[in-house]
Amino acid sequence: MTLSPADGAFLEHLDARLLPGTIQPVEPWHAAEPRRLLVGTARAVATPRTVTEVQRIVRACAEHRVGLIPHGGWTGLVGGQLGDGVPPLLLSTRRLDGVRALHPAAGTATVGAGTILQDLHATAEEADLIFPLTLGSRGSARIGGLLSTNAGGTAVLRYGTMRDLTLGVEAVLPDGALMATAHRLRKSNVGYDLRNLLIGAEGTLGVITAATLRLFPKPAHVASAFLAIPRPGAALDLLARLRRRVGDQVTGCELIDGQGLRWVAEHLPQVRTPLADAPDWSVLVEVSGFDHDPTDTLEAVAAAAMEEGLVGDGVVARSEGQRADFWALRDAIPEANRAIGPVASHDVSVPLECVPDLITEGRAAMRTIAPDLRFNTFGHVGDGNLHYNLFPAAGRTRADYAEIRAELSSRLHDLVVAMGGAISAEHGIGRLKAGEMARLHDPAALAAMRTVKDALDPHGIMNPGAILAART
Repeated sequence: MTLSPADGAFLEHLDARLLPGTIQPVEPWHAAEPRRLLVGTARAVATPRTVTEVQRIVRACAEHRVGLIPHGGWTGLVGGQLGDGVPPLLLSTRRLDGVRALHPAAGTATVGAGTILQDLHATAEEADLIFPLTLGSRGSARIGGLLSTNAGGTAVLRYGTMRDLTLGVEAVLPDGALMATAHRLRKSNVGYDLRNLLIGAEGTLGVITAATLRLFPKPAHVASAFLAIPRPGAALDLLARLRRRVGDQVTGCELIDGQGLRWVAEHLPQVRTPLADAPDWSVLVEVSGFDHDPTDTLEAVAAAAMEEGLVGDGVVARSEGQRADFWALRDAIPEANRAIGPVASHDVSVPLECVPDLITEGRAAMRTIAPDLRFNTFGHVGDGNLHYNLFPAAGRTRADYAEIRAELSSRLHDLVVAMGGAISAEHGIGRLKAGEMARLHDPAALAAMRTVKDALDPHGIMNPGAILAART
């Protein structure tokens, strides 16, 4: 018989297998994603202290056909951490935290899935190393969730996504078996790549409990510039020029919409802005190196671009504090967005040369549906990843657009796919985009994914409804 955490019998059965205090009622913050656009149905959360306890929970859920959703730092934006239908059990990884092993000479750290990203940054810093993945939610995002969504962040240009930064993964599979493969090997060619199968699977194939991650030498020199540009395409021209000069030393290239800067100034006045007036478009670029300070090179490239009209006003950071201010401004944009309240948010990617066209054509397409929309299109332009966010007109709220929200997203996704892009770049599919994935993704790829899901999780208990939409 199928039970759920709403049934006292299941919770009593599970509690008998675990130490007291492991099963708790959900807190209000467990019930929705950060923007409160999606609400879940979970009524209980398990907080295991050990991998053995995770195995016991998974086995009990498999025995009673209870849906189980891994829960990390509650930073996901596509509903992957929420349940619908029959109430599932949340499994919080927060107690599975800490560094199990640090090997500075080899440049690796084996960490629990509940480790907060910022804590890993601090551990690496103590060893004069860096873990290069960073994002605005680093103070709450946990390693397990970052792996489950294959998070990207602002340094993908040089270091890649979580998939590129991971050597091995430990996970509890849907039958409760432990896949103890959090190895430190740079080379391992033993059969199927199960590590990359679990990374990006959003908890639908198992519960990631630990991983061995790559650490890197801390660059001796970092140069950053905040530059006003006349159009989005100028950011790509500037990036190409920098790459010709310094190669893969370009660490970040972030496109910033003037609307985002104006909302930061309005709602977060404590955040410093490098330019007196917010340009319609700007770019934050960063170059890092070891042998010499790249500041002069960055200045020379910016000056040459300015002479040719690719750059208007601009500031090159003269101190670590000024550089930190640049990134604080970039990190503040999502918070300012939340203060306005988006009609719809999109995390998409297209080939680099299509970025300017997506911005222009997307806005035109959206305005055929809602002429008064406002836009804040920003993101990691160097890897083609844009956060294409739509906002209500001044004086209106997102509730006024509720009936057309799905139409807006579908129209934008159609355009992205027509350009050879993807409807999810770094946030995952979750439940929010499962229907669109079923509509737009390659049918053969979808069929292969379902085959893998059915083979590893025959009872469908692992994060049911995430990524793969329910069969009709």
